[in-house]
Amino acid sequence: MATLTLRQVQKTYDNGVAVLHGVDLDVADGEFIVLVGPSGCGKSTLLRMVAGLETVTGGDISIDGKVVNKLEPADRDIAMVFQNYALYPHMSVFDNMAYGLKIRRMPKDEIRTRVEAAAKLLELSHLLDRRPRALSGGQRQRVAMGRAIVREPKVFLFDEPLSNLDAKLRVQMRLQIQQLHRRLSTTSLYVTHDQVEAMTLAQRMVVMNGGRVEQIGSPTEVFERPASTFVASFIGSPPMNLLEVDIDAQGVARAGGVAVSLPEGSVPPALRGKRVIVGVRPEHLETGGDIAAELEMVETLGSEQLIHLRFAGQPLIVRCDTRTDLIGAAPGAAMHFHVGDASQVHWFSLEDGKRI
Repeated sequence: MATLTLRQVQKTYDNGVAVLHGVDLDVADGEFIVLVGPSGCGKSTLLRMVAGLETVTGGDISIDGKVVNKLEPADRDIAMVFQNYALYPHMSVFDNMAYGLKIRRMPKDEIRTRVEAAAKLLELSHLLDRRPRALSGGQRQRVAMGRAIVREPKVFLFDEPLSNLDAKLRVQMRLQIQQLHRRLSTTSLYVTHDQVEAMTLAQRMVVMNGGRVEQIGSPTEVFERPASTFVASFIGSPPMNLLEVDIDAQGVARAGGVAVSLPEGSVPPALRGKRVIVGVRPEHLETGGDIAAELEMVETLGSEQLIHLRFAGQPLIVRCDTRTDLIGAAPGAAMHFHVGDASQVHWFSLEDGKRI
């Protein structure tokens, strides 16, 4: 068990390309933190720096208060679960899980005790004699996690461990990872580009963009109060609707000269006379009302449907259940909608995208 601290961590490669621009993060003892962001945002590089697989070119990484920048990976007391499992194909499940302990010259009885305990935890006991080629993708990933568990490290590092699994297996493995963390309470840093994984696994999530941290908070905080238009558009499926609007002296919002009727009290007086971005999630728009838009498409997704609209030249999505009557609605038809709740209206700066 350990704390993990990052202070102004930077990474610049020899060719001068900077991929991390001063990341600060405090991970509490036993906390499960998820780094989430699009491909190329620096999250995997940051994880590899914590692991010691990439050098730190600026700032400090500390485990339990000790700076580990110069320590070799084997000396950091961490265990990493990789995206591609990284199992030895010629070894049995038992030997794959035991390999790291054998390298450390641990007594055979202790090795067997740890491996069997981890195998029981991961429901792998009946597979210990098999080789990786005889396992499913989900079983291989559980072996990779078992190899990390037997080490009893201070910190677990997960690098997109579920990305090679199909959708059903990902759901099952997310549940298993949650259960494992509840039992082991090991400090964990988990990297993914999948916002569903981030929302379901994280105690706190770190949203990254372009080598910088956009927001840190619980999944609920990040979803309900996004710190920027990037977070608003990245977290949530479908993402938040974002419209550029001008607020006139009377507090009326207009997009492309068309008035946007918003609930009373939702436009802060300080925004009058300014051009800003207004955000509303698809589930907080409702059909009917006095805002007219052009229908582009309807996606039916079982119990709900997504209505794609175009309003004042900008795209909008309304999420509603399948009981909403759309009979006769065809692309190009006029549809009306309204914002149902003033508390669900978000405002962002047009200049830097930050939350107002």
